[in-house]
Amino acid sequence: MEDFERFVQGRSVALLRTAFLLTGDRHLAEDLLQDTLARVAQHWVSVARDGNPEAYTRRVLYHRAVDTWRARRRRPAEVAQPAGDSADYSDRFADTDQRLVLRAALARLTPKQRAVLVLRFYEDHTETETAAILGCSVSTVKTSSRGALERLRTGAPELADLIDGKVTAR
Repeated sequence: MEDFERFVQGRSVALLRTAFLLTGDRHLAEDLLQDTLARVAQHWVSVARDGNPEAYTRRVLYHRAVDTWRARRRRPAEVAQPAGDSADYSDRFADTDQRLVLRAALARLTPKQRAVLVLRFYEDHTETETAAILGCSVSTVKTSSRGALERLRTGAPELADLIDGKVTAR
């Protein structure tokens, strides 16, 4: 278990950042990461033996995020946002307005579309790698990516430079 502790200490910041991108909320991201690491810890011996614990952990993270979104859809919507919960990671950056617009636009995507965009453009995975991580076909990744980018373009036209610049850079 010493290996697991070293892994968590070395990779938890990057994993938390990805969890935040998937959830859009600091507290949900922390819960998602904690749940993911608890599941990985249960299988650590075989995960470490296979030689790529980060890939396995990220796959669990993405699948848990989608499972959580599905479960949340079945719950009633919140009546109001709790007061005093305005601190989030985007406050650390000067371009907060653009980040808030992007965050709201990402929240309007389906869970699979959001996961595809995070994997493709934030994690910089290929379409094939993204399909393998999400357990779907490459054509599903292409379709989800195209649909998500179109929804971002129409739903948040002020992000066009960011979206088009990232897509053409690939």
